[in-house]
Amino acid sequence: MNQHSIKKLLNEKAAQYNHTDFIKDDPLSIPRRFSKKQDIEIAGFFASILAWGNRKSIINSCNKLLGLMNNSPYHFIMTADWENDPAYFLSFKKFVHRTFNGLDLLHLLNFLKHHYFYQGEQSLETAFTKWMLPGDATIENALAGFNNYVFNFDEHAKEEMHCRKHIASPSKKSACKRLNMYLRWMVRSDQQGVDFGIWKDISPAQLICPLDVHVARVAKKLKLLSRNQNDWQSAIELTSYLRKLDKADPVKYDFALFGLGVMENGEW
Repeated sequence: MNQHSIKKLLNEKAAQYNHTDFIKDDPLSIPRRFSKKQDIEIAGFFASILAWGNRKSIINSCNKLLGLMNNSPYHFIMTADWENDPAYFLSFKKFVHRTFNGLDLLHLLNFLKHHYFYQGEQSLETAFTKWMLPGDATIENALAGFNNYVFNFDEHAKEEMHCRKHIASPSKKSACKRLNMYLRWMVRSDQQGVDFGIWKDISPAQLICPLDVHVARVAKKLKLLSRNQNDWQSAIELTSYLRKLDKADPVKYDFALFGLGVMENGEW
């Protein structure tokens, strides 16, 4: 297929799958329950971090977690004292989703408490943007800085080892699929009612396409991606091609690539 044909196909599929009908079975349905900005950020953050495996099990785990947070995540972060309340501590310690365990959860809760409560930040966006430099073409510095922040916000955080595999970084050559997906949710804004567009200091043009096995398979079939590894350089290569199709909003094609790979199972 030539570039014109690829653009036509991907535009059609992006329009088809960037639709509220597909939210109910997707982890994005979790933050979509909320209207308060901080609730959306926190619910979306955990939904993206837990977004691996069967989508039904992901949503079930998110439901369980939100239940532990009294279905009011920001209020919980700002008021609950899980460190000194045995009931909360034991409830969170027992939480598990695949290899993500209760101690990982407690570390991320402490990070969010530090950011929102102790630092007084009004949005999780600053946990990413504070590391960006003027003229950054992509969110690479934001992701690397966020990883460093999560594991250096206090002396205890520096000692945390297990949770590190759940917060990816381009500095470790990871494709950062789940964090790129989360940033897509928070940054992109259109009229379709899927992505939120509540963060304004990162441009959609700076986003990197979330790269998983389904997206990579379709991208390789269309010859948008030449690398075999699903790593950071592959995510950059794919997004660079997508920018040729839409410089201002390349990651809208995530809907098309994911839809072709999962909903249509590559049969097109």
